[in-house]
Amino acid sequence: MKNILFAVLTGLLLAISWPTYGFPLFLFFGFVPLLVAEHNIRKNKRSKRQVFGLAFIAFLLWNFITTGWLFYLPTAFAASFAIIANTLLMSTVFLFYHIVAKKTTFIVGSIFLICFWMSFEYLHLHWEFSWPWLNLGNGFARFTSWIQWYEYTGSFGGTLWIWIVNIGIFKSVLLFLEHRDKTILYKSAIHNGLIILIPIIISFIILKTYNETGKDIEVVILQPNINPYTEKYNTTDQRVSVLLDSLTNTEITANTDFVIAPETVFADTNRLNNFSRSIAKETALKILNQYPNANILSGISLIDVFKDPSKVHRQTNEPRPGIFYDDYNSAFFVRPDGSTELYHKSKLVVGVENFPYQSVLKPIVGDAMLDLGGTVAKKTTQDDREVFFTKDNIGVAPIICYESVYGEYVTGYVRNKASFLAIITNDAWWDNTQGHKQHLSYAKLRAIETRRSIARSANTGISAIINQTGDIIMSLGYEKQGVLKGTLKTNDTITFYTKTGNYLARISIFMSVLIFLFSVTRRKRKLPF
Repeated sequence: MKNILFAVLTGLLLAISWPTYGFPLFLFFGFVPLLVAEHNIRKNKRSKRQVFGLAFIAFLLWNFITTGWLFYLPTAFAASFAIIANTLLMSTVFLFYHIVAKKTTFIVGSIFLICFWMSFEYLHLHWEFSWPWLNLGNGFARFTSWIQWYEYTGSFGGTLWIWIVNIGIFKSVLLFLEHRDKTILYKSAIHNGLIILIPIIISFIILKTYNETGKDIEVVILQPNINPYTEKYNTTDQRVSVLLDSLTNTEITANTDFVIAPETVFADTNRLNNFSRSIAKETALKILNQYPNANILSGISLIDVFKDPSKVHRQTNEPRPGIFYDDYNSAFFVRPDGSTELYHKSKLVVGVENFPYQSVLKPIVGDAMLDLGGTVAKKTTQDDREVFFTKDNIGVAPIICYESVYGEYVTGYVRNKASFLAIITNDAWWDNTQGHKQHLSYAKLRAIETRRSIARSANTGISAIINQTGDIIMSLGYEKQGVLKGTLKTNDTITFYTKTGNYLARISIFMSVLIFLFSVTRRKRKLPF
């Protein structure tokens, strides 16, 4: 019973640490109760199933409390699948730690846990069931003054920081339980307190000495507030055109450089080869005829229907024999001279925009993926991180919705010379819950990692302008229709993280494989605790 209470405590501590309602200090000791419970089981030589069960309780609570807003999807199955699957993965990571810890020393087992957890987070950034929402480094998203050094480490630096402190406190707890000496706790408080404080102090120094550089540009951000359940797909592009034109004209000036509208705001599923004659482009040209210094960036749904089998690829859909189509969630860019470019969203929402491992799973689950609130149809992506350039060579990254959760992915735009980031999104699917608030807070991490200002256009909110240190300098609240006009700075410098990406995770993968192989191929040693 005591171990179950420890597992529950871990779940609650992790949950109350999380953005946007939580305080991240609890992350530094949130895993300790579960680690103590695992140690009790290991010491008493009980079964692996108990370890897995306790981990499942802890991580289920954490997932449910922090991402329970997923239940706003069309069916409860969708949320249940996401929460339970992520819980199972986390519990499996902890079970592997238990297996290794039984056969190695405290230090080796601890290093394996840190490295294997970071490897798990890295997997969540790259496989088709990708769901990095609860990667630990995201937990500091509201406290950006603590993590300005993310420009060197990315969010994996936060994950490493959290685990180092948890392991340090766990070791002190074990020593205290063995020796009952209070000086152990005093020394632990000082030692682990310094490990927490020193990175925060470094971050404050970076923050106080950092000066935004670059050219000032004026952006007009549109927030049409179209309900995705009752209005979006029942509203014609013509009506959207009238609304966006009206909103733009309330704030646009001769000095405006960019007008930015949200993801798939033009939702009539326009034909790709007819985009030049679409209402979306006509709307942009109408605005530019009045304000020829501006550039338009917006979201649109596009479809390309064809019969030529030579054009078929792995993301092509075939609704009927011999009829094929590619389905795109896209961003379009229109310059004052009328020239256009397109970018197709490439990090897709599992179940809603893609069917993971379709060739393997579809024969097993059939059309069950429809229950995830999406479709068994596949969205078509592109390989390159497209950057749109103005005639003055200002590069803007067209980041669509879920893509903004991926740090290393976003650096691809910056390496392609994006001077600032534009995030266009539609977060209304989860109503006024933590979902859209967490999504906004994660964008602040991308600003710090790349030192790029962000213009964020969200269909129902929260639209915002975020500076290069991750501060929200202007915002427009949820479910408000309106316009946000402001100034942000461009930047052409490249951060260390932009150059190197998730190097900490790649090192962790190598280390975890090495330690695991070492542990399973050597004779068992007596543990020091």
